[in-house]
Amino acid sequence: MDEPVVQVAIDAFSPVAPKPGQPVVIKGRVTNTSSVTFESPQALACIDRSRLATTAALGAISTEQNIPMDDRDSCTNLTNDSRTFQPFAQPLAPNETVGFSLTVPWREWRITAHTGVYVVGVTFRGEPGNGERIMAGRARTLMPVIGQEPLTRTVNTALVVPLRHRPTQLGGRNFANDSLARSLAPTGSLGRLLSLGRQHKVTWLLDPAMLDEVRQLAKGYVVVGDNGQTTPGTGQAVAATWLKEFDANRRANQVVLLPYGDPDVAGLLDSGDPLKKLVPEARKTSQGYILAPAFTNGLWLEGGAAASRYLAAASGGFAGAAPDDLNLVSSSSWPTATRPVLTTTPVYDVLTPVGPDQTVRTVIADSALTTGGPDPETAASPLQVRQRFAAVTALIASSGKGTSSVVALPPRGWDSDGVATAELAGGLSLPWIKATDLTTVNASTPRPKTTKAPAAPATNGVLTDTQLDGIKQLESATSTMQKLLVDENALPEVMSHALLRSASTGWDSFPEEARHFAAVELGSANQQLGKVHLVNASVDRGLRKEIKVNLAGSKGTFPLTITNDTEWSVRVGIVVTSVNRTDLKIKRLQTVVLGPRQKWTPRINASAEQNGLIRANAQVVNAAGNPVGKSQELLIQASQYGSVGWILVGAACALLFGTSFVRIYRRIRTERRNPSPAEAAEPAEPADALHPEPLDVTPDAGTGDPAHDRPQANGAPGSVAPDASLKEGVGSKDG
Repeated sequence: MDEPVVQVAIDAFSPVAPKPGQPVVIKGRVTNTSSVTFESPQALACIDRSRLATTAALGAISTEQNIPMDDRDSCTNLTNDSRTFQPFAQPLAPNETVGFSLTVPWREWRITAHTGVYVVGVTFRGEPGNGERIMAGRARTLMPVIGQEPLTRTVNTALVVPLRHRPTQLGGRNFANDSLARSLAPTGSLGRLLSLGRQHKVTWLLDPAMLDEVRQLAKGYVVVGDNGQTTPGTGQAVAATWLKEFDANRRANQVVLLPYGDPDVAGLLDSGDPLKKLVPEARKTSQGYILAPAFTNGLWLEGGAAASRYLAAASGGFAGAAPDDLNLVSSSSWPTATRPVLTTTPVYDVLTPVGPDQTVRTVIADSALTTGGPDPETAASPLQVRQRFAAVTALIASSGKGTSSVVALPPRGWDSDGVATAELAGGLSLPWIKATDLTTVNASTPRPKTTKAPAAPATNGVLTDTQLDGIKQLESATSTMQKLLVDENALPEVMSHALLRSASTGWDSFPEEARHFAAVELGSANQQLGKVHLVNASVDRGLRKEIKVNLAGSKGTFPLTITNDTEWSVRVGIVVTSVNRTDLKIKRLQTVVLGPRQKWTPRINASAEQNGLIRANAQVVNAAGNPVGKSQELLIQASQYGSVGWILVGAACALLFGTSFVRIYRRIRTERRNPSPAEAAEPAEPADALHPEPLDVTPDAGTGDPAHDRPQANGAPGSVAPDASLKEGVGSKDG
């Protein structure tokens, strides 16, 4: 049977960093998460009296996760003063919660007056019904103590606050949901984060795609439901207020722009072409973003995405890349044993031998500042984050001389409501902290040391294969549309931005929303491509439409018409391919430019070696030969003679033309020998001229006497009357 346990949570701890002699107040709750009732329940303050003097020692605190709760003895209970423990008046039943408040006098800690950090906490003890008293729950935190010795240095601290949200804009005024608007409210995560800039100096890490969406919300928008119906958005006023505050705030705080859409850098680069091209495209888009006053173009990598191959590829190589671009990496990307030392400066030249540059200047955020703990189950609570931040910076302030700079950056997905980041910002008021920004920190180390980039697995993206496939389909449609345009730079910005949004890391925990977004944007892109299409009359064949074409003879032509219903000039061509025959030959056409609302009707030159029905597809293509829209099926009826037929036709034609030539020749010869003025004056008969009778091309046998056979004049024997001779030449009945 598992041991019965309860959940102990510390909700308040003050002061954050007590000085010797100050009492400490600890408040919190106990919730019985077991199925048994605890009799005589009690909460007690506890301490581990081992003084921790280095940041490395903080990272080595044991979590004791493999030790049964009742056997954990690293935190000793305080029982000498009644204020250090609190009995509860009633038994603690299952699912019941009870609060506690303990005040620990300084002497009860029994520790030295030197600066250091101690692990303290609260334990819960009670009887689970078997008569045995056990410790059934415990919560610990870090207590930095500022001793009698003065701190030796100030810690320049840049708190980087990410302002990002998963994409929700489907194009124009259409939004998938109202989650962004809710986040912008004063109680939402983005509303709470933005308010930090009013009291503290921070550095905004901003996704410009999200800012574009907020601007559209402020203008007015609608939410598109699953059934396609729209409802008016309710966050217009909230968005306008947020924008106004942001515009005022960023004049006092530095803005670092993420690549447009905050793309999954590792996932896109691991995918290869064509998706890897989206990384420099996203960086170029942010570089050209319009935001005054000036901003810094930045890159944010963590985990395996900080490996050399990603850092080298994403940090440069895009239009507008500049030396002052900022590369931000989390120290959690390295194993603890090989992590760069960050107690003096966070700026390093990271070795990138696989890239065009051998090193990349990088600012490394200290993940120890946001680790929380020391118990994993409560590590992410705002109070634990605050105490960890205070403990780490206090040790840095007391452990050396000269300038010290650190960068605190909440990891992705760490603070869904912005409360923990607000606690970090509160730590900027600690007496040994001087708030600064990333530009100042980066400039404080003109000649940084070098360090190796972290190792990483083969693939490190956060998007799934299914999500990447959806992005590939959208990229293909967008690329086809761009290559269709005569001016590729005229591609609508909404299309290129939608492609970058589809690759956002914000989709990590929202796969269904990611699928829906990519599908909607793909449909919009295909709709634009469909406006350039064939318009020839077609014949319905069930669900299929076919264009009928007759091809007579071995060669022939037929027309096809393309129309451009877009608002841009496009360059198009037509490719016809056979589906069921290999003997169909089509002469390839050159592409032509079609202006908006224009048509083009080229004649397709085709040939086929055999008779019969040919099924073919006519496809509109762009200048690169990529198919545009859906293909149109053709039915080509090829009708022609075989080789023997062609020989017979040729012989008949030769005979016809040969006999006609002989007949005409004989007629002309006779007319020249026996001219007749009367006949010459007579007009030719139309019937004979248009339809001559067949000529007799067989010579007369004659008499064998040349004198008799030779034509004679004046009615001499053997003579032929001129009339009769002419009529015989044209095939009369007397001939």
